[in-house]
Amino acid sequence: MQTRTLGATGPAVSALGLGAMGMSDAYGPTDRAESVATVRAALDNGVTLIDTGDFYAMGHNELLLAEALRGRDRDSYALSVKFGALRGPGHEFSGQDSRPEAVKNFLAYSLTRLGTDHIDVYRPARLDPDVPIEETVGAIKEMVDAGYVRHIGLSEVDAATIRRAHAVHPIADLQIEYSLISRAIEAEVLPTLRELGVGLTAYGVLGRGLISGHWSVGRSAPGDSRGLVPRFSGGNVEHNLALVEALRRVAEAKGCTVAQLVIAWVAAQGRDIVPLVGARTRERLTEALPALDLDLTADDLAEIEKAIPPGSARGDRYPSAFMAGLGVGN
Repeated sequence: MQTRTLGATGPAVSALGLGAMGMSDAYGPTDRAESVATVRAALDNGVTLIDTGDFYAMGHNELLLAEALRGRDRDSYALSVKFGALRGPGHEFSGQDSRPEAVKNFLAYSLTRLGTDHIDVYRPARLDPDVPIEETVGAIKEMVDAGYVRHIGLSEVDAATIRRAHAVHPIADLQIEYSLISRAIEAEVLPTLRELGVGLTAYGVLGRGLISGHWSVGRSAPGDSRGLVPRFSGGNVEHNLALVEALRRVAEAKGCTVAQLVIAWVAAQGRDIVPLVGARTRERLTEALPALDLDLTADDLAEIEKAIPPGSARGDRYPSAFMAGLGVGN
């Protein structure tokens, strides 16, 4: 397994990370035994970066990871945890709480659920409009000084917020959506990260499955939130899947799957970028891992961008109610 470092100050981790959200939340029914087996298979194959959030099914995901990680050397993997998203008993979202006292409260619960004495990278899930980012990062810094957190990260914020946060304490990485169909960060955010020496963990590299090569019209199951995402809605999804078919021809010529090509494209955008793959099964994990071995030439990259030019996807990457809380758009 190749390794990459999260920014100038962050940990060295596997060049591909595992995003665990879908094992508990958002994408319909899950299989706990298969989820646990997938996490363990990822570790056995050299994946060391595991990403979760305390609000993924209200703690369910952290408890699942605690089971999957039990017995493993704590220094053999890095936990990235997002906090602060508020949810009700009906699983509805109701904002973000990043007050200093809330930071410490959320952290205490995560440490307990995960069964660990520290979090490797701790980050607010979204910017809290009512709390200056300096106060939030300052509170996490206290937890770094106390030994409960190793590194500070951010999620879905703009370039100005990154600068303000980094002035309080070095930021290891920004977690944000980045894929062939979500490239808004390239204008200002990515250059800012590189100027400051902040890494990038890219989630949504497969567009929540839309550009994986496995999606089809009408596939959403009960409880699958993708049915609410504009890119998956009628009219948009047909257009977007036509882009995938153009990409499939490139993948076939390269001798790989669409998913492998898409992951490899993100990884090829810089060694300061670590793609997160939300594999929910060992089958999908097995497909994703060889992506790191793909050598994309300049001609390959040109063909990929010809198949899916920047801005060619239709529909927002989140429902309208969530778009306002993002630091950048699509």
